[in-house]
Amino acid sequence: MLVLLFFIIAFHITSAALLFIATIDNAWWVGEDFFADVWRVCVNSTNCTEISEEFADYSTLQAVQASMILSTILCCIAFFIFLLQLFRLKQGERFVLTAIVQLMACLCVMIGASVYTDRRQDVHTKNEAYYFLTSEGRYGYSFILAWVSFSFTLVSSLMYTILRKRK
Repeated sequence: MLVLLFFIIAFHITSAALLFIATIDNAWWVGEDFFADVWRVCVNSTNCTEISEEFADYSTLQAVQASMILSTILCCIAFFIFLLQLFRLKQGERFVLTAIVQLMACLCVMIGASVYTDRRQDVHTKNEAYYFLTSEGRYGYSFILAWVSFSFTLVSSLMYTILRKRK
């Protein structure tokens, strides 16, 4: 049981770390001389422009920002709820509250990554002055980590749903 508990805690911390990296790091769309994410666009690693209200479809990027931040916060809250339930639940009860909060984190990261996937091309074409080099780009590792963290949080929420407290 102790090994299972260690695995679950390590899995949850890994999920949270992936969410932090995907949210904070500047590599959602990358190329030879540029990298862009939901926070800023950088050309030649020195010329960075913060994404602000000047951008067309700024609300789209704000939705991605908000859902990624919310998913990270919910994942951390779910971890603390799990630790509290670990000491407060009676034997045989399930970690339902932790599973629900972790599932909400999963849905938020799915929404953020899906919106970025769908609307990226529109944002780049409407803001040609900022994204003039990005036509030859590809999805970066932060974008991939967002989808990996989606699957991790989904599996984690399913584990919490199935898991019962034992001695």
